[in-house]
Order: sequence, then C-alpha cells, then structure tokens
Amino acid sequence: MARSGVINRRRAARAHPPLQGEGRIAEGNPGWGDTRAMDHGDAACAERLSPPPGPLTRADLRSSRGQTLPPPGGGVTQELLNPALYRLMTWMSPAYPVGAFSYSGGLEWAVEAGDIRDADTLTCWLATMIRHGSVFCDAAIFCHAHRASECADRQALAATAELAAALIGSKERFLETTAQGQAFLQITQSAWATPALDQLAAAWDGPLAYPVAVGVACAGHGIALVPALHAFLHGVVSNLVSAGMRLIPLGQTDGQRVLATLEAAIAQTAERAPATALDDIGSTAPRADMACMRHETQYTRLFRS
Repeated sequence: MARSGVINRRRAARAHPPLQGEGRIAEGNPGWGDTRAMDHGDAACAERLSPPPGPLTRADLRSSRGQTLPPPGGGVTQELLNPALYRLMTWMSPAYPVGAFSYSGGLEWAVEAGDIRDADTLTCWLATMIRHGSVFCDAAIFCHAHRASECADRQALAATAELAAALIGSKERFLETTAQGQAFLQITQSAWATPALDQLAAAWDGPLAYPVAVGVACAGHGIALVPALHAFLHGVVSNLVSAGMRLIPLGQTDGQRVLATLEAAIAQTAERAPATALDDIGSTAPRADMACMRHETQYTRLFRS
C-alpha cells in the first residue's frame, strides 16, 4: 500500500508539475523569487521575501502602467506592482503624519448649524463635496500635477500648483491644504526620495497644496494615475467621514456605511477629474465653501478647519 501511494503521488506530480516558486509560502509572495527551498529550511530564502528597495526600475514603471486586470464589475483598471501598492497604501494611510486628522473641511460648522445631523445628511453633504466641491477640485488638480510631473513639464507643474493655491476660498482651508502639502513633501522626500519632488520644489516655491504634492510623488514613483487617484480620493473622503463620526457623533458601523454609500460618487469623480481641463476646475458647492468660512469664527471648535 505504501509503494502504491508513492507511485500515485509521482503520477500526480508528473500530471500537475509545480509552478515556479511553489512552496508553503510562495503563493502569498508572487514575484519575489523561488521559495521552494523554504520547505527545506533554507534561511537564505528569507532575504528573497523582501520587496525590492529604492525607486522602481524602468521595467517596473512600464509594467505598473501597462498591465490591466478586469474588475468584478466590468471595465478595466490598472494593476499595481507590490512596491508601488505598498507605497501608495502607506502615503494614503491615516497613520501617515501629515496631520489630516485635525481638519474637518468645514464639517464642524455644518454640524453646529444643523445641516449635518446623522449618517444620511453626512452622506449627502460629502457626496456634494465629492462631485461638485473641494474634493472634486483636489482630484482634478491631482491629475494635472501627476501628468505634469510624469512629462517633466515644469511650466505646467508651476501653473497647476499656482492654481491649486489660488482656488482655496477660505483662510482655514488654505491652512489645511498647504500644511498637509508641505508635511507630505518633507516626510516623503525624507523616507521615499524621488527626483520628481526635487523638480517640484525647483518649479514652485509658493504655498504647496496637498493634492499637488501627492500627485507628484505618485508620478515620481511610477504609480499610474488611475489607481493613484482612487487611493487619493479614498484617503481624503475617509478622513472627512472620520471627522463626521466624531462630530455628530456616529458609531463605527454607520461610518463604514457612509463610506460604502459614497463609493459611487468617488468612482464618478475619479472618471471625470482626469478629463477636466485646468481652466474648468472650480467648486459649485457654495454651502460647503461657506461652512469653511463660518468655521473660522465658530465659538467652540474641535478641528482646525
């Protein structure tokens, strides 16, 4: 019986040869080398599990821009390599120290005024900001900054950065975007250096808006525009939902329901923003813009904007 079992296993192996890198942990680490030796206690394999350090190579950049995978809902989305995905997730994480948690984008006044009272009114307010307000403007600015950096067009980059600073309609919103932009530039250049951020500093020495800094960093590290924009929008909206949860207040589950409901609005903005010309960028959400202005003189406040 033992000999028969061995023969059967050999036949199965011939019929289904192992893939390269197949082993106990290879499936969870695609593209990082052959890990079959881990089954035999080869300690050297541990080094091959580390993602490649430093900037992405030209081959990595072409691969991250050119490969596509069909999403469950149809259509096409650009695939990210492991290093690019890792960096994007890091920069858009709430833990990235740009101070986003201390800003509400005017939500605090809207709650005080009674415009936002529960999960439904928070969803409607944020959907307007995403489709027509400051979030849409930031998304369009992000796209122009990414493209200008990718093409090494300093004139276009300076024009985008100048418009991004000029679009801000209130003092505290100006503080919100420029403080985060400068923090993002300094931290990212220290931990994730790229010549693109040096080019940004050379092209523009004025107030730096947050979407410009993030867009340039993503382009500099070869992260394609479409996934980078989706991640940027998710990070911005997640921070606003978090502020709303603390202000109304809402429970964690309601907060996630709001974020889930806003998925369609984010997708629509991610589709419109890349096609928006620089001269066409503008907010048509006056109540949200007014909230940012009114917040500056609000008597009691938890947030800086």
